Amino acid sequence: MSSQIFPSDVQQSLDLVGIFVFALSGGLLAVRKNMDIFGICVLAEVTALGGGVMRDLVIGATPVAAFTNLGYFLTPLVAGLVVFFLHPEVERINRAVQTLDALGLGLFCVTGTAKAHDYGLGAVAAIALGMVTAAGGGVMRDVLAGEIPSLLRWDREIYAVPALVGSALVVVLIGLDRLTAATGTAAALTAFVLRMLALKYGWRAPRAWHRNGSRTSEE
Repeated sequence: MSSQIFPSDVQQSLDLVGIFVFALSGGLLAVRKNMDIFGICVLAEVTALGGGVMRDLVIGATPVAAFTNLGYFLTPLVAGLVVFFLHPEVERINRAVQTLDALGLGLFCVTGTAKAHDYGLGAVAAIALGMVTAAGGGVMRDVLAGEIPSLLRWDREIYAVPALVGSALVVVLIGLDRLTAATGTAAALTAFVLRMLALKYGWRAPRAWHRNGSRTSEE
């Protein structure tokens, strides 16, 4: 089984689109935090590449892909510059950015899980690394910006859960020897649809409950 689900040129094109959109979200947060151009580019790079770097370091795929493919490294810088000069315009199309971000989430959880499996990890570990590939950069972005990571906040729509579902589907497909470009795309679209539904309907993960059935305080 190969982690190269799609043809190499298609895979790289999809990766670059996902990286660019993730980088936009990192750059926008840097603008909201009143960072300078260096901070904008750093958050763009970290958001776009952080999850893949963490995955590759864990599985021993070194040097990591982010530093062996110049396109992967330069694309977030381009996105950072776009945000630096055009951030009001980018903010106005934030809904479109969220939609593309959800597509990137679906793509990266699928390819991340498949790559982790190729390096000998079991089902649970591969699922976890698929989620890390998709959401790890966002966690690093929020930590560097001095915020609680979005996927840990109760007041944000679910983000990690769609990635976990997509990753779990990939593991099932691998177990059935049915992971192809078509089925991998279906798994990615499943994660995408779940994320979009969460944004539309405000789906959130449940919080802790007291024994009397009431929610804990929001503090």
